[in-house]
Amino acid sequence: MPLVLTAILMSGCSSDLLEQEDPRGHDPKWDDPPQSISIAINGQSSTFPPGLDENHNPYLDFIEKNTNLDVQVMLPPVNGYVDKLNVIMASGQLPDMINTGSAAFLSNYVKQGALKPLDEYIDKYGPDLKRLIPQEAWDQVTMNGKIYAVPSLNEVMGTQIMYVRKDWLDRLGLQPPRTIGEYREVMRAFAENDPDGNGKADTLGFSIADQLGRTAPIFGAFGTQQNSWYERNGTLVYSATLPETKKALAFLAELYRDNLLDPDFPLNTTESLGDKVASGKVGLYAAAWFDTRGPIERSRANDSRANWIPLDYPTGLDGQKGTYGISAVRSYNVVPATSDRAEAVVKLLNFIGGKGNKTLKLGLENEVWSSKDGKMVTDFEQHNKHLYRGIYSSLCDTVVPEVTKQRLDSLGERFRLWDNVQSIHANLIKAHYTGAPTPAMGSYNFKLLKIQDDYFTKIVMGLSPLDDFDRFVEVWKQEGGDEITKEINDWYAAQRR
Repeated sequence: MPLVLTAILMSGCSSDLLEQEDPRGHDPKWDDPPQSISIAINGQSSTFPPGLDENHNPYLDFIEKNTNLDVQVMLPPVNGYVDKLNVIMASGQLPDMINTGSAAFLSNYVKQGALKPLDEYIDKYGPDLKRLIPQEAWDQVTMNGKIYAVPSLNEVMGTQIMYVRKDWLDRLGLQPPRTIGEYREVMRAFAENDPDGNGKADTLGFSIADQLGRTAPIFGAFGTQQNSWYERNGTLVYSATLPETKKALAFLAELYRDNLLDPDFPLNTTESLGDKVASGKVGLYAAAWFDTRGPIERSRANDSRANWIPLDYPTGLDGQKGTYGISAVRSYNVVPATSDRAEAVVKLLNFIGGKGNKTLKLGLENEVWSSKDGKMVTDFEQHNKHLYRGIYSSLCDTVVPEVTKQRLDSLGERFRLWDNVQSIHANLIKAHYTGAPTPAMGSYNFKLLKIQDDYFTKIVMGLSPLDDFDRFVEVWKQEGGDEITKEINDWYAAQRR
């Protein structure tokens, strides 16, 4: 069942989550002394207020009081995090739980027999996990018929939505574009007709990020997305090998040839793309849903005339449109086979994803936020001071729509965050493979994605002819793609039995 629908269906029972344990209230009474467990998690470059750290702060106190656990937190370096986890796995000094965003990490260590199956512990100690995590997510952590991780969910199932400077449209007498052809004409006008009125040729028609980042709505107009698996004639095929992808690349190559696409896109990080938006060089791009509080807000601060509005997704010749649908799973919590504390790990995650969810996600009530006239009001100074709480809440994120809306609206309704998310969810082009990473994926994906990026970037820049796409398809198949495709379709056949 899709995550969004699951979240809606479970809204009737989510009142349990709105009655949170009080982190400032009484200690539950426990008959047994606290059980110690150690966990290695991603610190997300978080900073702690003076006197606090990952093992001494009110949010960890909140977790420990309500679970009767003594949690020892390890924060491997954020840079090279997965590499450090590999070192830990080889060290013989393993924690009781490891959190990773790498599907390959999960797949590789299951193959090696280095991770503990968790089915019996989830059945006994994870009632909220079973209730709040949809089957789609459990499928992604199930291998050989066993569950090897507790998944943390993506609260938002996609990222990109088109935004445009309406003041530029108005200056040039243009209407908001709807079709892919109309989008091209707006790009041309923004590149050639001085939309900011400063008399200089210093604006870009359209900008994207490196590795063809921030192009999901463009690919959507051709009925596909990058790096997904779709059904064609009863079998699953990799989207990057489809004729639809070749057409999308041809469109982007035409933009580049006609000087409508940012010529420096291969050098654009997400941050540098945001800087171009904020500085007034870009007036049309595929924004992340939260960019209205980021580069778009900075653009408004830099230029009071900047009036950004969301657009309909560009519609292609066949009426197709949409954006990339991301995995239901954000990260994986695994228990090394050497640990005898899987029970405690599941209890920890059951609380974080269940009764502890609201406090850990939103912050301490009446300190970070409060209720006023039925709405959540955030103290942004305290909110920012308490951002480190995310290292705990993200371990087992679950989706409760009313909590999500409260949180997003409290950050400022003018940013349209909730509306942006709803627009994305209504226009997802969903992948048809939702299983765990296959062994061949673990072996070949890194190399194949590098090959794909090299071919696609050269095609868009005109350094290689469009027909090199067909050569890419052959190389992809020979370098492991055929093996991955077989495993994917074995899974698909098993799902339909």
